[in-house]
Amino acid sequence: MSNLQIESLHGADIARERDALAALRCTVFREWPYLYDGSPEYEAKYLQVYVDCPRAMCVLVRDGGRCIGASTVIPLADAPADMQQPFIDAGHELSRIDYFGESVLLNDYRGRGLGVKFFELREAHARSLNLPVCAFCAVQRPDDHPLRPAGYVPNDGFWQRRGYRKVPALQTTLSWPDIGDVESTRKPMTYWLRELKQ
Repeated sequence: MSNLQIESLHGADIARERDALAALRCTVFREWPYLYDGSPEYEAKYLQVYVDCPRAMCVLVRDGGRCIGASTVIPLADAPADMQQPFIDAGHELSRIDYFGESVLLNDYRGRGLGVKFFELREAHARSLNLPVCAFCAVQRPDDHPLRPAGYVPNDGFWQRRGYRKVPALQTTLSWPDIGDVESTRKPMTYWLRELKQ
């Protein structure tokens, strides 16, 4: 990691990296399990939520001038309503939760500790805002899905080692077009939570 540069951007500063973030998300999320056939138009709309929020943060990793990884976080109280609703329905206080949007990293740079770094920096962000709970959601694909790679190992073990627990009762659905599809379809998403030690 010594040759890589890590930078944290907040709110409006994220806008200057919007194109790089959009391209990175479209590349990484084409892989299993998301199979996302993204578009620049959708990405611009999605990322605007972070640009508009002064309390949002995006961690960027560059190799030279190339953006090879990114991770986002936003207080849940500032997130879109569809992300808030499952927590409201379950009786959680939005004002206590920092929502982790995504971590995306090009394949050649995995296994170098950047995934851990993304969590550390986002958890530090939560502590700086006095938000004691961190949350993120992950797509649920069936084990017999025809595009599931042989020998695929999900990230569950990594997340558990970071102190996160899967909450099957806390779910939502998000829509996007899978590769090869014309229309978006709804995908079940399950949340993971961690209560930070103060």
